[in-house]
Amino acid sequence: MKRIGMGLVGPGFIAAHHLDAVRRLGHVDIVGIAGSSLASTTRRARELNAGRAYAHYRDLLADPAVQVVHNTTPNHLHREVSLAALRAGKHVISDKPLASRSDDARELYDAAREAGLAHVVTFNYRGYPLVQQARTMIAKGRIGPTVFVHGCYLQDWLTDARTYSWRLDPKRGGASSALGDIGSHWCDLAEHVTGARIVAVLADLHTVVAEREVPDTSAKAFAGAAKAPGKRQAITSEDLASVLLRFDNGARGCVTVGQVLPGHKNDLRLEINGREGSVGWRQEQPNALWLGQHAKANAVLTRDPALLDPSARGYAHLPGGHPEAWADAFRNVIADAYTWIRRGATEATRPAALPTFADGYRNSLLVDAMLKSHAQGGVWQSIDDPLTTPRTKRKRG
Repeated sequence: MKRIGMGLVGPGFIAAHHLDAVRRLGHVDIVGIAGSSLASTTRRARELNAGRAYAHYRDLLADPAVQVVHNTTPNHLHREVSLAALRAGKHVISDKPLASRSDDARELYDAAREAGLAHVVTFNYRGYPLVQQARTMIAKGRIGPTVFVHGCYLQDWLTDARTYSWRLDPKRGGASSALGDIGSHWCDLAEHVTGARIVAVLADLHTVVAEREVPDTSAKAFAGAAKAPGKRQAITSEDLASVLLRFDNGARGCVTVGQVLPGHKNDLRLEINGREGSVGWRQEQPNALWLGQHAKANAVLTRDPALLDPSARGYAHLPGGHPEAWADAFRNVIADAYTWIRRGATEATRPAALPTFADGYRNSLLVDAMLKSHAQGGVWQSIDDPLTTPRTKRKRG
């Protein structure tokens, strides 16, 4: 198999997981990484065994050995780095959100399509075998027409007012915090599993911790409370949200998102109720899929390749009884991305479960609608289809 060279921009928390995933594929060479400074990037390259350290991300883009760019920078840099990579003729795998603004996300989607390059957003929860099993069951009518889609994504890492992250700074993390960070994952998963699209939202947002201590140096996500007092800063983005949903197939739904809820570490739950049955999945117990019934006993399908639909079986790599989890699901999404690249990155060759810039753009529209719904006092907001929404041209560098 022909080997592919990759480079990574933004060697923070998630970078190690991107590198681990590509190493597990066996046919990708890690050429190097670029970060905020040559000194810090050199140190990080040694820590991650990540090849060469580049003084600037544009040096990485200029290297012909790099064919694929993984963009793991803070949110406010996503557009700049991804657009430059596409213009340099590189395939792009970007962390979500695709961009801090929905019109920037549309610009990236259009640029990728025009360039004929692979464009991937790491909505990595699609990579779980039982997520794909649930999706297939619904597509085949196993639970009947969908009537209700509900769940939550709850965390507690921001509970302490002494904890701060760049994600809370609107200039770096964007206008939304909890919805943009983790609510985006839930919405993408709900649409992917059901095959339906959210067409309207009604949101109630709240900032539980309205003031935080900001350390002198930028804190990493999940780093915990600062050990030394910092300056006090008002927080304007939400850390708790509840949203009612309407889907294009007539189903109703609701989701609760929060990052200040003690005891919830990474508690993503999704349940879909149909007229003939239900399916439910929980990220912290990823090897079990709950099957709800009306006139007979409920059941639990455990992750066993022998029991899965062929469309889901390829995402399970160990025999039944051998748990697979977050890193394995992430690897599955990255594997699909490189499969697409090897196939020529055409729409016809894209693996069905792979999230693209179209999904990233759509997700930006969803978060925008939720913010607008709340700002207008809690009224329903409709969401346009990203493939039919006219693009607003803006002069940008």
